[in-house]
Amino acid sequence: MHDIKKLVGESIAEIVESARSGGPKLRIGLMASGSELGSEELARGAKMALEMYGNVRPVMIGPRVGGFEELDWIETGSGSSDACEADISATLEKAIEDKRVDGAVALHFPFPLGVTTIGRVVTPARGRPMILASTTGASATNRGEAMLRNAVYGIAAAKALGMAKPTVGILNVDTAQPVFRALTHMAERGYDVEFGASVRKDGGAVLRGNDALAGAVDVCVTDTLTGNVLMKMFSSFNTGGSYEATGWGYGPSCGEGWGKVVSIISRASGAPVIAGALTFTAAVVAGGLPGKVAAELSAARRAGLDEEIAALTPKTTAEETVKAPPSEPTDEELHGVDVLEIENAVKALWKAGIYAESAMGCTGPVVKLAARNAEKGEIVLKEHGYL
Repeated sequence: MHDIKKLVGESIAEIVESARSGGPKLRIGLMASGSELGSEELARGAKMALEMYGNVRPVMIGPRVGGFEELDWIETGSGSSDACEADISATLEKAIEDKRVDGAVALHFPFPLGVTTIGRVVTPARGRPMILASTTGASATNRGEAMLRNAVYGIAAAKALGMAKPTVGILNVDTAQPVFRALTHMAERGYDVEFGASVRKDGGAVLRGNDALAGAVDVCVTDTLTGNVLMKMFSSFNTGGSYEATGWGYGPSCGEGWGKVVSIISRASGAPVIAGALTFTAAVVAGGLPGKVAAELSAARRAGLDEEIAALTPKTTAEETVKAPPSEPTDEELHGVDVLEIENAVKALWKAGIYAESAMGCTGPVVKLAARNAEKGEIVLKEHGYL
């Protein structure tokens, strides 16, 4: 009877809180350890989000930190730092699978190749928010395809935030002009993309550095490595680099067929960015981000996305067909392979009889394989020049 009364009381409290805040608070998991700034900084960010924003109920995942009793916790055991982080990662993934949380904010996550994150920054010239598509992971190994997909995912993220017609620009990096042409062809075939314009006199949707500072568009499209550098600079330019103080972090995950909403922060992200990441994640969960991505991809395909990807893909001679060995659990990672060579590296391992998969780790692409094959796999990759 006591338990029933407690549950009823908690339910009534949630209804009252929802009414006061204008809607339900979404439960967003947050890794509670692994920051260079200490576990307390992560907890401070969660507390800040709880106090400042009405859309999020942070759920700390990891060893409990004293002094933050107002936060919800999914506790994990203690131990060495590596073991602790592995435990936290596994617990966070399970909490998502079990729907104990609606989304998550992590310092790292094993995204498969094809999944990338869409970040959001405060631009310093005018204080405007701007989406960076993308900032971690990789939407494709080919640069042109990746940037074109980043544009689609950036638009989807903006729509999940409630922007009906976000303006889009392409940062003037390698392959910017072909990607702009591809988007233009798709627009001519009915894809609903609203191009923004440079703040410079000659305008245009291909952006300079000035435009990034000014926040000339809602969605700035670039390659992931450039987006990652921009994210770090925008978030910590006024702190000397060791503390990311502004913005919403590296953003939620997007990919074809990807149904989870997992956002990334860095080990240097401070409490304000952590709080921003939590509320950003809650907002796109509420906005149905995975569904928005699927709808945007469908619209882009009707307008010739696949044909434009083919045109952006360098023509190569016929590749040797390599069959993968029987699959097995991949509990070890090899780092250091360039993202443009990751698929060929995996095939080299297959030819050597080693089952392997490509994925994106927190510092770049990784080759995943069974721990018992790690030493042999490293030798094979070195022999072929991938490491």
